[in-house]
Amino acid sequence: METGFFKWRPHPWHGLSPGPQPPDLIQVFVELTPFDQVKYELDKQTGFLKVDRPLYASSRPPSVYGFIPQTLSGPRVGKLMPQAAGGDDDPLDVCVIASQPLTKSEVLLNARIVGCLPMLDDGLADHKLLAVLANDGIWGSARDLSDLPKNLLEHHTHYFETYKLRKDTQKRVQVGAWMHAEEAKAVIIAGMLDYQDRFGEPT
Repeated sequence: METGFFKWRPHPWHGLSPGPQPPDLIQVFVELTPFDQVKYELDKQTGFLKVDRPLYASSRPPSVYGFIPQTLSGPRVGKLMPQAAGGDDDPLDVCVIASQPLTKSEVLLNARIVGCLPMLDDGLADHKLLAVLANDGIWGSARDLSDLPKNLLEHHTHYFETYKLRKDTQKRVQVGAWMHAEEAKAVIIAGMLDYQDRFGEPT
């Protein structure tokens, strides 16, 4: 009997691995690319992508955006951000830098964590992890924020400071200072434990 294959498509959040060697080398399910004009996000019940909203700001996502399977921004993650009332109850978000344009969503990739942008959204922890595509010819050797150009980090900061701004709403997002790789890995470990607390041990 053939083994090692899924009979049905697994749920992207619950049925896939968090990566080959988390928290260093993680797996990312891609929800959004820099070419998308609409914000797509995971429908937690079905595992399909759903339309959340058109992107309000004129800027587009600075890199591929997705999440780490079998992670949860819960109480442990929330405690890593003292000003947060808790985690936002979503899987951990990741931006992935690659030297070539990645134009498709609903794909999987392996990435190496290099940092994290702490963000409060409506008072809840919503960390934006930053990674580089594993084995990328240009960025693949990066291990920390110091291996990336400063303007690349500033581009990500500006995007997350402004991506929810609208004339008819008040700013609800607060962005902190960049966290280095070791701090980002602590967020991932906390997110994996939060997931296990909520959903049980991975199968």
